[in-house]
Amino acid sequence: MTKAEIVIIGAGISGLSIAYNLAKAGMKNIHVIDKGYFTNGSTGRCGAGVRQQWATKVNCIMAKKSIEFFARANKELNYHKDIEFKQAGYLILATTKEEDLQFSKNIKLQNSLGIPSEKLTVEEALEIVPHLNPKSFISATFCKTDGHVNPFLMSEAYFLAAKKLGVNFHFFEEVKSIELIDNQINKVITSKDVYETKKVVNAAGGYSKEVGLMVGVEIPVFSENHEILVTERTSPIQGPMVMSFSKNIYCQQVPHGSFLAGRSNPKALPSHDISSSWEFLDEMAKTISDILPEVAKLRVIRTWGGSYNNSPDRQPIISEIESVKGFYVACGFSGHGFMFAPITGELLTEIIMNKPLEDYAKDLHINRFKENTITDYEHSVV
Repeated sequence: MTKAEIVIIGAGISGLSIAYNLAKAGMKNIHVIDKGYFTNGSTGRCGAGVRQQWATKVNCIMAKKSIEFFARANKELNYHKDIEFKQAGYLILATTKEEDLQFSKNIKLQNSLGIPSEKLTVEEALEIVPHLNPKSFISATFCKTDGHVNPFLMSEAYFLAAKKLGVNFHFFEEVKSIELIDNQINKVITSKDVYETKKVVNAAGGYSKEVGLMVGVEIPVFSENHEILVTERTSPIQGPMVMSFSKNIYCQQVPHGSFLAGRSNPKALPSHDISSSWEFLDEMAKTISDILPEVAKLRVIRTWGGSYNNSPDRQPIISEIESVKGFYVACGFSGHGFMFAPITGELLTEIIMNKPLEDYAKDLHINRFKENTITDYEHSVV
């Protein structure tokens, strides 16, 4: 039997950020439990991009605050390596008139929040990425402060910083059940131990729904497989991430020279499948040949799948659960938990420690689905 002030289920980037921020705020006896190791789940399978170009106010604010943290992360976390934060921008392509109009609205919103994005013509976009096929899009948006962070190094930085502050980590240990007394968290039972605690954070990524059911809470999320490929290394030819929502692709050259490219599968069913398929390679080859013909000449080294934990409005759920005292959730990031991790940890710490929240953060409460008060749907998702 182990006594804990709080148990965090999941040692992905969200769980690590939450643990670090709680410890930084002065909480003691924090225990993080994961059935694998940190980066074992979605974090270690993500596309590593970080962007502020969103269509909803909440996502824009979260992304901006997180990128501000990434810029100072090495120093704040006192990390002995480099998280490889590269701000070479995101170039997002519009391929239809409807998308072009939406992008103009997006830019107006982003600029109002202090995000330095801009609308570009085809010619202006080609000045940034010359090897684009000019016939494949009609306009673009660009934000120079968007970029890339190494998910493995960023996770290690949080992990080491949290350990220095006294956080306890338990790897290769699976949560089997959560005991309640009068709708109050009482115990967490794992494959190795029993933890006496009054507080639990559900940061279980793709398995957040299952953890919610352990306390009788139906969290409105589902997981689905999204696939990524990596190419052989080549000389630097592309600075920004190139992305198209309508053509269902994101593609960037990472610091060591390889290209990462991913897309969603419109036919994917909710599941925990993280395999990869020949159909993905076939579709990706066609799209890259259309948009980035020079990149299409590179050889593919490997492919993999990773889990998107999707919410109904494609925005995160970061809140307490009113029906179960001491139960908190951080899930439903819809593929963007990595880039939102810094602010996720800060917000959930404020919620757990009963500190006042900024207005935008209140829109992340799970009750928005129960009360049918969804104000925005995020369309800027691949």
